[in-house]
Amino acid sequence: MTQTMSATNDNSRRSQYLRVFALGFSGFIFNTTEFVPVGLLSDIANDFSISTASVGWMLTIYAWIVASMSLPMMMITSRIERKKLLLGLFALFIASHCLSVFAWNFEILVASRIGIAFAHAVFWSITASIAIRVAPPGKKTFALSILATGTSLAMVLGVPLGRIIGQWLGWRVTFGVIGITALIIMFTLYRLLPVMPSLFTGSMKKLPELLKNPALMGLYLFIFMIFTAHYTAYSYIEPFLKVIGSLSENFTTFLLLLFGAAGILGSVIFGNLGDRPNTPILVGCTATVMVCTALIYFAVPHLWSISILLVVWSAALMIVSLVMQVKVLNIDANASDMIMSMFSGIINLGIGAGALIGGKVILLMSLEGIGYVSALFALLSLVWIVFMMKRYSAIR
Repeated sequence: MTQTMSATNDNSRRSQYLRVFALGFSGFIFNTTEFVPVGLLSDIANDFSISTASVGWMLTIYAWIVASMSLPMMMITSRIERKKLLLGLFALFIASHCLSVFAWNFEILVASRIGIAFAHAVFWSITASIAIRVAPPGKKTFALSILATGTSLAMVLGVPLGRIIGQWLGWRVTFGVIGITALIIMFTLYRLLPVMPSLFTGSMKKLPELLKNPALMGLYLFIFMIFTAHYTAYSYIEPFLKVIGSLSENFTTFLLLLFGAAGILGSVIFGNLGDRPNTPILVGCTATVMVCTALIYFAVPHLWSISILLVVWSAALMIVSLVMQVKVLNIDANASDMIMSMFSGIINLGIGAGALIGGKVILLMSLEGIGYVSALFALLSLVWIVFMMKRYSAIR
């Protein structure tokens, strides 16, 4: 009898770990599909006979839908049973990728991405709480770290793997593989997850108070500006490396992989420095992003210099993002969910704005100008955060 109970407990605990890892893979696939077009811009543009700047609109629309709909969709779906809602999101996600595969013009491709963006907006509003609920006892932090790891790996592996598939088999196959992978994950979650009634008890009453907090709004403005700076250049990094740097397809893929891996390096550095005063780190890394984007045109003809520059750029941006998460959460510990939901939305606003501005730079100036404009926005963000630190001692 004791052996039977022990075996049952082992199986239950194993199932709990499997649920956590399945959710981690879900985070990986959802973030991969947001960023994988960065590595496929030239292929998509050539297929539809349009410019890479026009394809960049796809990134802007996606990011702005996620940014604008996260909070409203979180409230609309707040009472729906969590397993049913998650499986419904996967169904929309998969159907939209099928439409991406068969898109007969660019407008249909954008429409398919809008469907994916709506699924994305709700997914990140509910997944962290689901991961905590299904985790083994005492492993809530572990569950969140697995979810975060899946998100990080989307940049490290998802984008370059998507580009490799696109190079060999075409960009449509990349979206098809994402859809098939999502179908496998959906079936796994259907088998593993228990029925989970919604536990949401919050409201929007806290929102006006947060919106009136000048320190929080100032930090959000900085986040918007630094991510706008980053994505002004990064959204078009693939055509930049190929056209301006005359780099091969394979080396461009390698650099995208290197850029993603450097983000992990940044998180490791942050982990080692996290107990020290982080304001100098924030200012220094913001300045580093500015310098890297300003120098990208001069570094791209030289393989070693562009490789080192991308590593430093990516690591610095990751540190900025992590420091800012700490700072905004310190504003009001009782509203962490809403603060982080807004944080994610602001980042997506920056992603969309950067992709839009970078596209305009290409159309009105040239592809080589994206680094300079990116550096200008980084300079503005640097000036702003220094001003904020002097004005509000609570966020130093």
